[in-house]
Amino acid sequence: MIPMINEQFLQNFTEAEFASKDYGLDISNSRINGTVNDLEALKQAIYIILNTERYEHIIYSWNHGVELNDLIGQPYSYVIPETERRVTEALMQDDRITGVGNFVFEKRKDTVHGIFKVSSIFGTFESEVDVNV
Repeated sequence: MIPMINEQFLQNFTEAEFASKDYGLDISNSRINGTVNDLEALKQAIYIILNTERYEHIIYSWNHGVELNDLIGQPYSYVIPETERRVTEALMQDDRITGVGNFVFEKRKDTVHGIFKVSSIFGTFESEVDVNV
């Protein structure tokens, strides 16, 4: 027997938007410190996304995190454009983010340091990423 779809459930369907609220991470002291809302919650989410290797932790979906580990040992000419593409792809998974751009990269001894702008529903701000090479 093939299940039938009840058309009544497909009508008047709206998606709910949840508040952008999370526990506040005090990263320097390895503690939870109260809660954060809106822009601070988004900045914290970006920090977590950029510091989680995609596909490495089963607790996260495959849409969470960024792929940077395979850039180790690659030339700067490959790492810089790939980092821009991968960071943009990773952050655009969050529906609060409307755009990522204006990347500026600095070559350091063993890393590439990138600063970029994030446009979100809460405003525009700068963020950064470090990639080991």
